Amino acid sequence: MLRLSTNDADFARRFARLVEDRRESDVDVARSVSQILDIVRHRGDAALVEYTQRFDKHALTGPEDWRIGPERCAAAFAALDRPLREALELAASRIRAYHQEQLPRDRDYTDEAGVRLGARWRAVDAAGLYVPGGRAAYPSSLLMNAIPAQVAGVERIVVATPTPRGEVNELVLAAAHLCGITEIWRVGGAQAVAALAYGTERIAPVDVITGPGNAWVAEAKRQLYGVVGIDMVAGPSEILVIADGRNDPDWIAADLLSQAEHDPAAQSILITDDARFASEVEDRVDVQCAMLATEKVARESWDAHGTIIVVSDLAEAPALANRLAAEHVELAVDDPEALFDQLRHAGSVFLGRHTPEAVGDYVAGPNHVLPTGRRARFASGLSVLDFMKRTSFIGMGPEALARIGPAAIALAQVEGLPAHARSVELRLP
Repeated sequence: MLRLSTNDADFARRFARLVEDRRESDVDVARSVSQILDIVRHRGDAALVEYTQRFDKHALTGPEDWRIGPERCAAAFAALDRPLREALELAASRIRAYHQEQLPRDRDYTDEAGVRLGARWRAVDAAGLYVPGGRAAYPSSLLMNAIPAQVAGVERIVVATPTPRGEVNELVLAAAHLCGITEIWRVGGAQAVAALAYGTERIAPVDVITGPGNAWVAEAKRQLYGVVGIDMVAGPSEILVIADGRNDPDWIAADLLSQAEHDPAAQSILITDDARFASEVEDRVDVQCAMLATEKVARESWDAHGTIIVVSDLAEAPALANRLAAEHVELAVDDPEALFDQLRHAGSVFLGRHTPEAVGDYVAGPNHVLPTGRRARFASGLSVLDFMKRTSFIGMGPEALARIGPAAIALAQVEGLPAHARSVELRLP
């Protein structure tokens, strides 16, 4: 675990190294993914059969081995204990309500020149949702990806999820039923992303692919951007907690571990103005980590990437936070708004001592698919806009063209494009 202080003589150098640290895929992953994509593109279902057997030990033979039917998802939902079913339903309703408010409005107006202008928003035809298997198989991720697509108006929503050794995640199936998803393919990894993008004999291609995954999945999405749209290239999870010494150290330790337990490459950072509190949190992380079922992963993450930064004054924190551009930022202080106003780069911000990041992962409403690896400098969390595109339109009569056409002719001529100029010129009186 790294501990820094802004009073250290070498703080600037060590902090810059922290900011520049990359915890994502390397050249070997990129090369392997490129080969997988090419093979799936040319061999289709046959390649999926081979990769699924090799990586997931699951044989794609009969129809039930390829797809999970809606009746299977309905059974999983019906089998849920009532409290868990109600928790999923609450999460779904809050996620849906929040994303309904994101729907953009069409524009249609006529300007002073008499030109009709505007734009119409339309959903993509098909969206592919990647849902991880194994350690990262979470029903909340399915809700966070499927519901914005539905709110946007996507007609065909396809799920690809690996089923290692044939095992399915019952909660993921229950969430799929809750969302009304009926097309679920039992394939995963970079090969599943390739199948969704290019299509195979069985799987029709989609227009957009979203959803979290391992380094191979993230790299596949990066390489396929342009063939399809993607939400983002997501790396290991991260949290930055800005806290004063008036917090309960157990609370803050738990917040830091809530992300550390995701992945050995996840990163948890604390910025505080109280050195004694920093030490208390460090101690409580050790104690709590030992009690977690996810201790091995959380410990590896904390030891390799955990960081505590002690500042002279919390007024220094926003500038540091903006350089880190973290996925999640908690402001556990008396007046979170004062710090929030100075934050320019963050995936999602959690205001006040009673707003743990974990509540945002499930039931708050905003999406938990967020930019990592400092991409919050230029990217936003998943929203309905990731499943929509905007088409602008222009309409004018002879009078409007006469008013603005000559300027278009002049610009076309100076750019050396005479056909552009003539297509306007012929229509003028």
